[in-house]
Amino acid sequence: MPNFAPVDEQLAYIKKGSAEIIRESELRSKLEKSRATSKPLRVKLGMDPTAPDLHLGHTVVLRKLKHFQDLGHTVIFLIGDFTGMIGDPTGRSATRPPLSREQIEQNAETYKAQVFKILDPQKTVIDFNRRWFSKFTADDFIRLAAKYTVSQMLEREDFHKRFLEEKPIAVHELLYPLAQGYDSVALEADVELGGTDQKFNLLVGRELQRAYGQEPQVVLTTPILEGLDGVQKMSKSLGNAIGIHEPPLEMYGKIMSVSDEIMWRYYELLTDVSIADIENLKSEAHPMQAKKDLARRIVADFHSAAAAIKAGEDWGKQFQKDEVPEEAERIVVHVTSIEVQKNSSDQTKPLSAYEDHPSKHLYLPNEKTIEADLKGDLHKVRIVRVEKLLLQLGLVSSATEGSRKLKEDAVSINGEKAKGRYFALVSVPTEADVRVGRKLKIASIIA
Repeated sequence: MPNFAPVDEQLAYIKKGSAEIIRESELRSKLEKSRATSKPLRVKLGMDPTAPDLHLGHTVVLRKLKHFQDLGHTVIFLIGDFTGMIGDPTGRSATRPPLSREQIEQNAETYKAQVFKILDPQKTVIDFNRRWFSKFTADDFIRLAAKYTVSQMLEREDFHKRFLEEKPIAVHELLYPLAQGYDSVALEADVELGGTDQKFNLLVGRELQRAYGQEPQVVLTTPILEGLDGVQKMSKSLGNAIGIHEPPLEMYGKIMSVSDEIMWRYYELLTDVSIADIENLKSEAHPMQAKKDLARRIVADFHSAAAAIKAGEDWGKQFQKDEVPEEAERIVVHVTSIEVQKNSSDQTKPLSAYEDHPSKHLYLPNEKTIEADLKGDLHKVRIVRVEKLLLQLGLVSSATEGSRKLKEDAVSINGEKAKGRYFALVSVPTEADVRVGRKLKIASIIA
């Protein structure tokens, strides 16, 4: 039988890093009942497998699920293999194109592997909402739809906005909150977790549980984590994310690049350090040392303590002592043409097609990072903005500062002044991709 901690102690642990609890009095009551009966709460977190990789932003709510697990409660990680085919309309200004069944299944497999970097696989219930929705008939969906009104649905901010702007709202989007809410009915959830952007969907779950004669779940939301830029939410598409699968040195370096203000935000949402200890660090620790400790903690969570220590040592050699990490290699390649993927079609351009002579730096006219393969070679190259690269490496605090350093002629790459705004990262042939810190070194490109 579980031996639950006192309710006040459980609440304090649960509330750390939480944005809102609806309602806290109900959660207290559920915890008291759980402790009196030795019956754990059923705590649910659902995620649609709409992308193959999780980043640290996803782990904020996963870590909160782990907190309930640490307290002895039953945690259910629900993979929305049915709802993922609908597509969550949260925050969308236009209808999201549904994913195929094959895409959903592929992404679901990676989710299962990645969540166990945080959750205990022996104590976690993994479920799929296709388990019950595959048995739903047309009659079942009509009965479900009858339990919510269109006016209630239009209270949702993004739907209301699109309605006023006369932008289309597809009928299947209206079904999404109902489907997610029904998950709570099917699982008889006591608590459901989600980001603050999921509040509407989570509250629908409360209403549907009432409609089906169940005690309504408590809704607990967690904040949306800002990305490396410290402004926009962490997102792979925005290029400001730290993937939980990334190599230790890359992860360490990205964490070292965040601002001091965001560092404390990461401490609160991405570690188990108590609020009191975080406040002590703010007043007593040097910001650089505190950031190194943060990077070490996070890398250790997703790799190992030994990997975190080595990443810290390599980062120090590379960026504080101007030494090259043991695994880094310098490469200079001769380039005759570069194959660039653009608009879903491959285009090959000779070097003369680019604006600057490529004797030292290859200049590309557009503003985006371009993935490119060296034609006829196993090496891979990624063309990046120099100021973006400096930010990734933690050498400047912002891209703006990087631009200023370039204008001041204060940036040196491979011992030479950086004259162009773009540069190339080249990996060794055995590497499958090109990411800073993974046996990667800035290389000169010569014609």
